[in-house]
Amino acid sequence: MKDIVIVAATPTTPEGFRRSTPLGQSLERMGRSSNLRCILVCENRAGLPEVYNRAIAETHRESILAFIHDDVFLDDFWLVQRLNDAVAQFDLVGLAGNTRIAPGHVGWAFAGLAADGKPQWDLPENLSGGVCHRIEGNDVISRYGPTPRACALLDGLFLAAPSAALLDRGIRFDSRFSWHFYDLDFCRACTEAGLKVGTWPIAVSHASGGRFGSPEWRRELVLYQEKWR
Repeated sequence: MKDIVIVAATPTTPEGFRRSTPLGQSLERMGRSSNLRCILVCENRAGLPEVYNRAIAETHRESILAFIHDDVFLDDFWLVQRLNDAVAQFDLVGLAGNTRIAPGHVGWAFAGLAADGKPQWDLPENLSGGVCHRIEGNDVISRYGPTPRACALLDGLFLAAPSAALLDRGIRFDSRFSWHFYDLDFCRACTEAGLKVGTWPIAVSHASGGRFGSPEWRRELVLYQEKWR
């Protein structure tokens, strides 16, 4: 049984993380465990790739690294077992994904943009996994498709991989991205390196709808499209 090292960044203080963020509250509820620990960067201003890359190190070679947003509530208290089962089948694991890379995609689930600038969902048969969205006190479970399932792209709210697989293939997150498209880029880098990418059924609740369409999102979309022409 491999240990799980959760890697997270938060703009809050350590006390604020424990009290006010879904991930911090989840870890407090789970309590101490010899198989589960957390690398936390507080009062963070750096992009997520920069934070995540620091954890891909020889000191964690025998562990599974779980890169999780601080607005994710861990509903599944069997997390350690779930991830050990998952990495027996996949090298990079997520909760929601797409089995293909649509030519004009602008997200893991979006095949392109409509004339009015709104995202167009990909066909349901291409999607996999599920996530509960906790918005304004309401829980809405989004079931995208069958899981476990091999995928090409994964949602970055929750990504996990055996540290050894990343170290041995020299894979890192691209620091050109800050908050958007780093996840899609990372999935494609893993696939190019010969790693298996896929979804796994793990229960979480995401307390955010994302920042789709923001100026920062549009800037990083251009970077992503230039890199993966």
